[in-house]
Amino acid sequence: MPQTEGSTLQRAADLERALRTIIRGKDEVVRLALVAILARGHLLIEGVPGVGKTTLAQAMARAIECDFRRVQFTSDMLPSDVLGISVYSTSEERFEFKRGPIFTNILLADEINRTTPKTQSALLEAMNERQVTVDGHPHKLPNPFLVIATQNPVEHHGTYPLPESQLDRFLIRARMTYPAAASEREILRGTAGSVRVEEMRPVLTAEDVVSLQQEVSTVSVEDSLIDYALQIVAKTREHEQLSLGVSPRGSLMLYHAAQAMALLEGRTYCIPADFKKLVIPTFAHRLVVSARYASNLKRAEQSEQILHELVESVPVPV
Repeated sequence: MPQTEGSTLQRAADLERALRTIIRGKDEVVRLALVAILARGHLLIEGVPGVGKTTLAQAMARAIECDFRRVQFTSDMLPSDVLGISVYSTSEERFEFKRGPIFTNILLADEINRTTPKTQSALLEAMNERQVTVDGHPHKLPNPFLVIATQNPVEHHGTYPLPESQLDRFLIRARMTYPAAASEREILRGTAGSVRVEEMRPVLTAEDVVSLQQEVSTVSVEDSLIDYALQIVAKTREHEQLSLGVSPRGSLMLYHAAQAMALLEGRTYCIPADFKKLVIPTFAHRLVVSARYASNLKRAEQSEQILHELVESVPVPV
């Protein structure tokens, strides 16, 4: 079968290479971040403080020449601090809408689970509809639009767990752990990257990203692969240890994520590995383990364990 055009592949490869010069030893997380943006999704990065969550988000924003805003979420934030607010103008004798930081191409929602559910919910419409409604008036968001959210483990003090409806809006959850010894040695020696985040130069433009997203939508997917994905989805809905399985939005997001993975691998068609590799990062955060089956494992770890067993029980199409 034909491969994708060299120019398209080169742009995607350049972006991935630029990110890997900053984030060492986390190639899988970098690839998942690229899958999220190329599939028109949003990315949730989870991990303990100090492992590079914010650095990855900042590097992604700097590698793409587009508008970027960072919001540090705190417990006293209000939805208007994110969306914007209508202010009365005495000279115009009418209300004028002052746009908030959400009106950007890439929004870094730093430590999103340190703010209250009320403020967290301000992102729901934006992430799903690419617009926000303030005082009954809809306002379109720029294209492309990507939310990169970071969160500390929910066991930490001062955190508010993201509700299931909010988690379902994220295409992928990537978990960042402590670096390997060799990578951490490079960090200490100051050789972890050829440039610092502040010195990064753009690799792509916003128009390039839109073009790549359009390329992703043309990647072909065989019916057997769709059936394979739906079998896994059905098993999550029937599993006795799960009180909430994968939603139709989740299955659709896996479909688009697999197309993006195929493009990054240099193909115009999907293979079973594209789906299999993405099941856990795409589905695990959408599952809810039943209280009666809760174990000593963290919720995320238990969901991933159940998913791994489900994936291995479904025959891979030939």
